[in-house]
Amino acid sequence: MIKLRTYVFIDSLQPQLAAYMATVSQGFLPVPGDACLWMEVAPGMAIHRLTDVALKATRVHLGQQVVERAFGSMVFHHRDQSDVSEAGRAVLHSLKTREDDRQKCRVAWSEIVRSITPDHSVLINRQDRRGSMILPGQSMFILETEPAGYIVYAANEAEKAANITLVDARAVGAFGRLTLAGSEADIDTAAHAAIDAVQRLSGVTPDHYT
Repeated sequence: MIKLRTYVFIDSLQPQLAAYMATVSQGFLPVPGDACLWMEVAPGMAIHRLTDVALKATRVHLGQQVVERAFGSMVFHHRDQSDVSEAGRAVLHSLKTREDDRQKCRVAWSEIVRSITPDHSVLINRQDRRGSMILPGQSMFILETEPAGYIVYAANEAEKAANITLVDARAVGAFGRLTLAGSEADIDTAAHAAIDAVQRLSGVTPDHYT
């Protein structure tokens, strides 16, 4: 049985997130303004068949595919939102499931660290090389979600809401991790937008959440 872990539609990729996704993309590179859909299933190998369904159904481009033993994920995108939505519907039909049957997002960790020290910022920048740099004195917001794929939605909504810097957005594995930097006020706004966005998503609550 194939389990739908993450199913997230993004109407318009924000510039920083689109650029970040392009740094890790193995396929067609997204551009700002593209609609995209991030999907994660278990077991991982099932993602190949579902990728085939999505690509044959519409004109979407495959941006990334990660196949692990436990989980498999893919992200496809297109300038036309209707193509992305239709590809998603085709995959759901193939799975005989609904969007609301996805696993509900759980915020595993969230925290704001005010006025980062120089030593701390240097270490963060050495660890996270795909995004932008955090500068000493900026505030930092960190977020961890389960499943991992929801982190892209959180990042996109945060970027819509405030003038922040995207430092890191890891959306594969057991947990997703987001790191943002900016002024104290902007980070407060971005953190609220990110957490509110993922908590409003529908889904089924697994037993281990309770």
